[in-house]
Amino acid sequence: MPCGGSFPGFLAGLRDEALAEGLPEAAIEGWLADARAEPEVLRADQRQGVFRKPFLEFAQSLIGDKRLPDALLAWDAHQPLFAKAESTYGIPPGVMLAIWGFETDFGRFQGNYNTRAAILTLAWDCRRPEMFRPQAFAAMQLFANGDLPLDTTGAWAGEIGMVQMLPKDILERGIDGDGDGHVRLKTSVPDALMSGANMLKHHGWRAGEPWLTEVVLPETFDWALSGLDKDLPVAQWAALGVAPRRGNTLPAELEASLLLPQGRKGPAFLVFPNFQVLLEWNKSLTYVTTAAYFATLIEGAEPALNISPDPLLPDEDMKALQEKLQALGYDVGKIDGVLGAGTRRAIQAEQQRLGLPADAWPTRELLDLL
Repeated sequence: MPCGGSFPGFLAGLRDEALAEGLPEAAIEGWLADARAEPEVLRADQRQGVFRKPFLEFAQSLIGDKRLPDALLAWDAHQPLFAKAESTYGIPPGVMLAIWGFETDFGRFQGNYNTRAAILTLAWDCRRPEMFRPQAFAAMQLFANGDLPLDTTGAWAGEIGMVQMLPKDILERGIDGDGDGHVRLKTSVPDALMSGANMLKHHGWRAGEPWLTEVVLPETFDWALSGLDKDLPVAQWAALGVAPRRGNTLPAELEASLLLPQGRKGPAFLVFPNFQVLLEWNKSLTYVTTAAYFATLIEGAEPALNISPDPLLPDEDMKALQEKLQALGYDVGKIDGVLGAGTRRAIQAEQQRLGLPADAWPTRELLDLL
């Protein structure tokens, strides 16, 4: 996919391709006029952070004392809108409020990077042109529709509006929630929430089904059953002694995975197919677990049990553990000190081999044994 070279040359190629795709010439010329690359976008891309905090610490920092009351106030202020989003797309208010709150603090902080500059810069850069070149064409079409002014700002990676959607997603899934003939996710709460709900439905959200529920486990348990890659019906989990903490009844045949975000000494959750839909919105397990948990709090669940899991290994020890696992033949991805899916799977496999509780949580004991 064309990228790199001089920025004016890149824009010329983009212009020709946009014309060939049938975009209005006036919109193409208007959108590309005086466009410039933004070095700060590239710096942001290269230093993009990952969620290194463990779940409970991350949840405390992201939810804090204020976000739940703010979510309940927002729900109260827009009750008919949330009811419409749920009746139309099947997305419960708690889920939409969690996304709205985490992405932009209910619209307060939507990003200050110029969207045109961000998308063009990332499409020009050769790190991920296959992702951002289509976004450039979608942004041109939104501009042609009157839905993306040149001064639009958002995240450094091109996401726009209260629920932070990319131009292509807005073009394909955006909803004119307020009936004004435009889809404007920056300024219209109905547009933003209905578009976000439509996006989740597109990813496969199953109306009327749970996404996450906290559970309590028996004292003796086969920890190797935990992990997102292992599904059992709720009835089978119940037979193993896994019980919803609130005593709520779950459909017996519904498939679920046991998620231990901080190992066997931390909170435990059953997660359902709708949880996987949230991972389509954001690939970070820690972020999505926290958002899904926050959604349950908004819907009335109690805070997670106040327990004390083993601390996460320091970065250097995590890297050392990853190097040892890689040397044993496991695919842990990049040696970066981040507890990602590959590292969790490798840890669990080695815990099983060594006769340790196989909860996929990195410990000093495991590091020393390896």
